[in-house]
Amino acid sequence: MSAPLPADLGVSDGHAQALRAARETNKLSKRLHRLVGQAIADFAMIEAGDRVMVCMSGGKDSYAMLDILLSLRERAPVDFDIVAVNLDQKQPGFPEHVLPEYLQRQGVAFHIEQQDTYSIVKRLIPEGKTLCSLCSRLRRGILYRVADELGATRIALGHHRDDILQTFFLNLFHGGQLKAMPPKLVSDDGRHIVIRPLAYVEEADPVRWAAHRQFPIIPCTLCGSQENLQRKQVAAMLREWDKRFPGRLETLFSALGKVTPSHLLDRNAYPFATLQASGQPDANGDIAFDDEPCTPPRQDPVGERDGAAVVQWIKEPSDRRLAAVAPGGE
Repeated sequence: MSAPLPADLGVSDGHAQALRAARETNKLSKRLHRLVGQAIADFAMIEAGDRVMVCMSGGKDSYAMLDILLSLRERAPVDFDIVAVNLDQKQPGFPEHVLPEYLQRQGVAFHIEQQDTYSIVKRLIPEGKTLCSLCSRLRRGILYRVADELGATRIALGHHRDDILQTFFLNLFHGGQLKAMPPKLVSDDGRHIVIRPLAYVEEADPVRWAAHRQFPIIPCTLCGSQENLQRKQVAAMLREWDKRFPGRLETLFSALGKVTPSHLLDRNAYPFATLQASGQPDANGDIAFDDEPCTPPRQDPVGERDGAAVVQWIKEPSDRRLAAVAPGGE
């Protein structure tokens, strides 16, 4: 018969687990703040005096985006406002009280826009067909109008790195285009700047952050729960790649920022027709009869994943733009 365990072993074990959990949460917090701050700086997403309309669906990504932006605003060198906006699409069973109560507790300015787009989508789209496209167009038009009414200069969406990669492959497989999801763009009507502050963040991190912060998540029963959508199939493919080939998704994402038009086939992106030999070295050329060099890319396109460096925003001489530095330590 084995000797009894010391009475305090369970307490010590629990204490060690709590310390490990706290360290992991601290690393997660630093990583999220660093990557969001880096994306904002890299693409000049937010400038002094901006009013950022944070679009809230009630999902993990929009909660995480709002939470991190509120935190970063406290340390940013420029002043900007945040207003949270939710579009209540009148889906059956939608808990319309959840977001207002949460936002009130956080002391965040917010607006709830009520528009019955659910009935429109269900009426126009045959049973069994994908609702996402029409739903997205209706939602986009409403949010643009609300941005005008609220005086918003930026519209922030909660798409993350995995969304960007999925969109790239959807366009590649089904649209025959090399096109992803930009971190910053001008809206369809030409009147708004749309930003994606989570562009550098992998999907798993908002999941963990939502669990840590205990956000009151609202599941999507209109489009996100439909099975066999093309996006879900691509997402499953990427998960399998990530499982079998660790680091592949980081490599793919890094490639989206390293485009060489002269080595593709788009005549609108590179002047093949007027190309002439100049007798001078050409940065767009290559060693024609050799294999292309294959240099292993960095695992993280914006810095060490769990490093101690924390992105800081600094003012450029224009006093309008945001830049970022990642010091070697805390």
